[in-house]
Amino acid sequence: MVEKGHTAGDVTSGFWPRLPSEIQSIARRVVNYFAPESDASATSDAYEINVELPGVAQDDIDLSVHDNVLMVKGEKKYQREEKGKTYFFSERAYGAFQRSFRLPPDSLGDQIQASFKDGVLTILVPKSSPKKETGQKIEVQSG
Repeated sequence: MVEKGHTAGDVTSGFWPRLPSEIQSIARRVVNYFAPESDASATSDAYEINVELPGVAQDDIDLSVHDNVLMVKGEKKYQREEKGKTYFFSERAYGAFQRSFRLPPDSLGDQIQASFKDGVLTILVPKSSPKKETGQKIEVQSG
């Protein structure tokens, strides 16, 4: 119903400005569900990437490198015993996930090491040694 003094466009305009923020909120939840949170840092020797994977078994994690992109894939499997329980709500997420990281040019993708402890995957990507500039002075002679 259109209120007096308002056109149909005026009534619906109140709805549309809210839509983008609602979509953004949903999108954030979807991204977080399929791409686990992580952080990256660097030392003089290596890059370190930490990926939060609570509830994921080590055997369900797959790491690979293709074309200088590190890919972390896996699955948090659904496990729930229903005997004698009545659930009022469940906010735990299950399913497949993946996250990719483009490696810097000075990384040694063939020497990556990974460890998994307390639900955190730690990935160490060694850096190549900086190349020492080699050069020589060339003396200019008069012609």
